[in-house]
Amino acid sequence: MLFFSHANAQKKNAAYTLDITRTNETMTIDGIGDEATWQTVEAAKDFFMVLPMDDRKATQPSEVKMTYDDKHLYLLATFFKTPGNTYVVESLRRDFSFGANDNFLLFMDPFNNQTTGFSFGANAYGAQWDGTMYNGGSVDLNWDSKWVSEVQNYDDKWVVEMAIPFKSIRYEKGVKEWGINFSRLDLSTNEKSSWTPIPRQFPTASLAYTGKLVWDDAPPKQGLNYSLIPYVLGTVGNSSIPGKNYDDQFKVGGDVKLGLSSSLNLDLTINPDFSQVEVDRQVANLDRFELFFPERRQFFLENADLFASFGYDNIRPFFSRRIGLGVPIIAGARVSGNLNRNLRLGLMDMQTEKVDETGLPSQNFAVLSLQQKVFSRSSIGLMMVNKESFDYDGLADSLQTRYTKYNRNLGLEYNLASRDNAYTGKLFMLKSFGPEDSYDGFSQGAHLAYSSRKWNWRIQEQYVSRDFVSEVGYVPRNNYISFNGSLGYLFLPESEIVVSHGPKFFGQYYFDPDFHSTDYVSVLGYEVNFLNRSSLEVNYFNEFVELLTPFDPTNTNKPELATGTRHYWNGFNWEYNSRPKSLFTYTFYGRLGRYYEGGSRTNVSSQIGYRIQPYASLAATASYNKIDLPSPWNTTEFWLAGAEADITFTNKLFWSTLFQYNEQSKNFNLNSRFQWRYAPASDIFLVYTNNERIAPLEGNIWSLTLKMTYWFNK
Repeated sequence: MLFFSHANAQKKNAAYTLDITRTNETMTIDGIGDEATWQTVEAAKDFFMVLPMDDRKATQPSEVKMTYDDKHLYLLATFFKTPGNTYVVESLRRDFSFGANDNFLLFMDPFNNQTTGFSFGANAYGAQWDGTMYNGGSVDLNWDSKWVSEVQNYDDKWVVEMAIPFKSIRYEKGVKEWGINFSRLDLSTNEKSSWTPIPRQFPTASLAYTGKLVWDDAPPKQGLNYSLIPYVLGTVGNSSIPGKNYDDQFKVGGDVKLGLSSSLNLDLTINPDFSQVEVDRQVANLDRFELFFPERRQFFLENADLFASFGYDNIRPFFSRRIGLGVPIIAGARVSGNLNRNLRLGLMDMQTEKVDETGLPSQNFAVLSLQQKVFSRSSIGLMMVNKESFDYDGLADSLQTRYTKYNRNLGLEYNLASRDNAYTGKLFMLKSFGPEDSYDGFSQGAHLAYSSRKWNWRIQEQYVSRDFVSEVGYVPRNNYISFNGSLGYLFLPESEIVVSHGPKFFGQYYFDPDFHSTDYVSVLGYEVNFLNRSSLEVNYFNEFVELLTPFDPTNTNKPELATGTRHYWNGFNWEYNSRPKSLFTYTFYGRLGRYYEGGSRTNVSSQIGYRIQPYASLAATASYNKIDLPSPWNTTEFWLAGAEADITFTNKLFWSTLFQYNEQSKNFNLNSRFQWRYAPASDIFLVYTNNERIAPLEGNIWSLTLKMTYWFNK
């Protein structure tokens, strides 16, 4: 290869090894672990404490054992606890919230590249967790795989047993050493622990600190590996909103997964449907630019970091939500995974239908992403994005929107990650292309960050030209140069109440290309983290905005402030989060300060939750905004409120309902979803959605969908 990597011997925790040997015994996954194999294999134990302090061994003993056969990787983990300490479990929902459950997580780095991998886990009542790992320590829980596990509870311990099919994961053929680590969270003692020692400022998912899983023989070849996931659905509904019709429908489609190798996968989708995906959470919008909502559709999520992590959060050349929202997708294909230990590939192609009512032509979206590992944990990435319109009519009639013939982005980036994860950074450049000169722009960004037990800092700059266009990306703002930075320090007192506390500063400053200041925000704050995992944060902020376009400061269709007007304000905000192990939890947020035109803005928000362990998690949120401005705006008040019930009858039968009331956007939304996982990775969904307009708007739109999927695999 053109690039090189340091030897694995330089890995931080390479001395921590766990031998795994083959079993010839038939393993029963029941959470009991009474097979003879479990009495003879090596155990990973003597865990290290990570939180609240990383300078000692864990007080709650843990023990993990592993074995394998031709088809499965097996794990048996035992977590001892002080008798009488209660288990803390939020619900039986898959991919549970890490900080709200007693849980165990397995982190695997099959390529030993300290960058990518897989995570599997369970909470103390048996809810499963699985996700893909990227960026050296992040877990994407939107990925689901087909595997089994069982949990048993006792007064002095809980036990989890797993069987993970080799076909469910990707790994390099013939390699006999994997990176591996085990993490435990025990909320009865507020203790997070890890098999290998990890500094407290890093997550236990950090692949820079994994130990080694040493195989007695190379893991078995996967052979032919494919899955068929068809679906069938029927939907009925109605709309009384003028100009919005709703037609009943019957649809058939599905996905195909094909293992091109043990580390590279092909995904195909035909006539996909995403009706069972959770709805977006509404927010009070007082921003001048487009808001970002995350992708939730399953097809786009495996190895999503290859496509979505290029650039920055506000300079993304590819944002999958640009594809197929409000426009039918005909079909799509994606190849993703590892070509070898150091080189990753992501290739995607999606085709959408045309929409005659708006003049939108049929469009093709193609993306190529390459990521080459260099040095110990860093990488170089290349991305190409192409959006092409077919049967294109650039002069659509006056009642239709004008769409571009094509838009392309080409980018190159370097991602820095030091061997011990203390230093991270990025440098990227992007060029856009289009049918006119106004589409041929440029963007770039760079940052460097440092994190230690007590200190953390980050410096960053970015630039987007006026004519940089990314129609398949998320770039809400153009024609600026920006600098931002942060600095924080933590005191670690010897205290039975406070774990850490300290000051922090954040500043972001925008300029036009002539270095004329257009807006900035400076924030000076103090945070306190308590031993019971509750936290308090208080901030003072100072802001300036010179409007680049007209803007209504209430976002409620009132008069707009003129372009070029300059506005200064300051204020305070605070946030308190209660301890997660309580059955009753709560968060309070408040903001007091000035606002545009010498006015003021008050915001008070709260979220309260209650769990009926482990079957129900109930939550309610409320946010109140009051904006006082001179005439013609005067006083504007609006509420955003919501309530959510997440009922988990078993770890295979779920019912969730979400109510949202948004007085600012004049909308009331109800989404209720019933899910039965009647077979591994196979589901029946019944989903009801109702959007009601609030006066003076009129009308509503509702739908009821029944959908069935089944996962066939070999």
